[in-house]
Amino acid sequence: MALAVIIMAAGKGTRMQSELPKVLHQANDRPLIDYVLGTAQSLDPEKIVLVVGHQAELVIKATARFKATVALQEPQLGTGHAVMQTEAQLHDFDGEVLILSGDAPLVNRETLRKLIAFHRSTYAVATVLTAELDDPTGYGRVIRGNEGDSVLRIVEQKDASEEERTVKEINSGVYVFNARLLFEALGQINTNNAQKEYYLTDVFAVCFRRGARVCAFKTDNANEILGINTPAQLLDAERLLLLSPSLFS
Repeated sequence: MALAVIIMAAGKGTRMQSELPKVLHQANDRPLIDYVLGTAQSLDPEKIVLVVGHQAELVIKATARFKATVALQEPQLGTGHAVMQTEAQLHDFDGEVLILSGDAPLVNRETLRKLIAFHRSTYAVATVLTAELDDPTGYGRVIRGNEGDSVLRIVEQKDASEEERTVKEINSGVYVFNARLLFEALGQINTNNAQKEYYLTDVFAVCFRRGARVCAFKTDNANEILGINTPAQLLDAERLLLLSPSLFS
């Protein structure tokens, strides 16, 4: 089945203490987005769509060497809203969509290949990449069903019960979706939340209401799912990227 990749790269990254778009901060002399695009390209997808917003011209210029089309998210109204902006580029696409974050350079191509293969083997309409953390505080928890691979719900910490908060398996923000279901479900989500934004995770609620099969694939390397939000996290990422350079294009 055909594969498309959406990379979200529209955010400001205010905690980086810089006007530079977060995805253009450098790790070992390469912009963060460079790693993500290189990894995406190594999967040989039919399409790559880069969602830009804050200082879009800078991001477009910095990524010009990659074979990606651009979708503009202006204003930025959440992760679901970011993916909505790609519908024009993917309206005729019939396949699977892998969603990545431009500020998470540590997810490597071998893990993504396994994630996609797992998604296909389980006949899921949506699959989330997960990791297990000793301290999952602040992360959305993945609640699995009795079958093991299937997911019953993804719950944010603030909405989790005491029992759910003991779960250490967390949502990485990396997903594979059936393209048609993804855009149908995006049309059913809303901004009735504290941030008044469209959350991509609300798509899973649509899947659950439909009784559609949602699965989870857990990476054994929790470092892979780490996003970069602060200068300290950037330094950590530089060290981790140096440990396995062959896994990043």
